[in-house]
Amino acid sequence: MIVKNRVYNNTLYVLLSGELDEHSASNTRITLDEIFASKGFTQIIIDLSELDFMDSTGIGVLIGRYKKMKDKNIPIYICNPSNHAEKIFKMTGLYEIMPKII
Repeated sequence: MIVKNRVYNNTLYVLLSGELDEHSASNTRITLDEIFASKGFTQIIIDLSELDFMDSTGIGVLIGRYKKMKDKNIPIYICNPSNHAEKIFKMTGLYEIMPKII
């Protein structure tokens, strides 16, 4: 899993690339927590265009980050979901807490 990020106009953009599963979840969780602990943004957009695979462990990582940011009143949005990610987000109802934007 590769995690890239940048802040632009008070928005933190995060690109997840690869597989978010039980093997990469721990490192991804730590990386996202470090990124999310920085300052200078009021919302987060997670780009899933390069996410090849995500299992229930990966879903847990995203939900955990959502809860942390909700406590800080910082919304998380999803953009460019891969076909795999789109199916998972629709099936699990994740779009209800992390809406998809275009």
